[in-house]
Amino acid sequence: MNLCDIKTIKQVMAMFSLNFRKEFGQNFLTSNFVVEDIADSCCDDSSSTILEIGPGIGSLTKELAERYENVVSLEIDRGLIPVLKYTLGDYKNVTVINEDVMSADLSGILAPYFEKGKVSVCANLPYYITTPILMKLLESGLPFDYITIMIQSEVADRLCSPAGGKNCGAITAVLNYYGTPEKLFTVTADNFLPPPKVDSSVVRIKLHKEKPYRPVNEATFFRTIRASFEQRRKTLPNALSAVFSELSKEDITSAIVDLGHSPDIRGEKLNVAEFTSLSDKLYELIKASST
Repeated sequence: MNLCDIKTIKQVMAMFSLNFRKEFGQNFLTSNFVVEDIADSCCDDSSSTILEIGPGIGSLTKELAERYENVVSLEIDRGLIPVLKYTLGDYKNVTVINEDVMSADLSGILAPYFEKGKVSVCANLPYYITTPILMKLLESGLPFDYITIMIQSEVADRLCSPAGGKNCGAITAVLNYYGTPEKLFTVTADNFLPPPKVDSSVVRIKLHKEKPYRPVNEATFFRTIRASFEQRRKTLPNALSAVFSELSKEDITSAIVDLGHSPDIRGEKLNVAEFTSLSDKLYELIKASST
């Protein structure tokens, strides 16, 4: 059964009296080449387990199952569960779970698989919830090897932007704290049913086994990043002053200058190492001001 064939997709959906659900961002891939390329790219160890988010009718799931030891697929739409039992019935290494990834206990679900070996993530993410899902995966603390996601191309450009690039944002800095992102290829809208209004891109993130930069206080580190991008047009001292109200603008400016930056620099120019150094400085100032 070719699960990327448009006629087959429509037949399967009709067989189970289902419609594409916009609220779940359901856009199913219609290109065998694309699903094969994603499956090939998502991991470099065939003995791995793959956590798939949003399997749809199973087109990518099937390719993952043929390449990796185990596939655990989380599907929020319970209407698709009988579909997946039908389309993936021959694959004994696939486990389908009817849960929303945002509320799922990933640690509990994946514990047996982490005991066996490596676990990576592969997902065709709905555009409307890309960042929350990605942040849940990153903040879970689970030792994923890779996270490979197909997302809106504009978001992919932001995730993979270098520091100082026009697309650089808070999510860029945060992502680079956890791992190294790489944009693999673009998937045009005509490769989906129904076709979305924009093109997609596949991004693979290699998670750091050991983070190269370790801020003294992680909460201050993320607060610094968030503040630096909340008002992008402001200089970094002004942007930070709006959030770090317990510190004077003069102290914040001095901290920035002491690190070798111009007082009129903007947050988008800093890389992860520089955000780490700056947040450490700010944390020291906060501690000093509270004593």
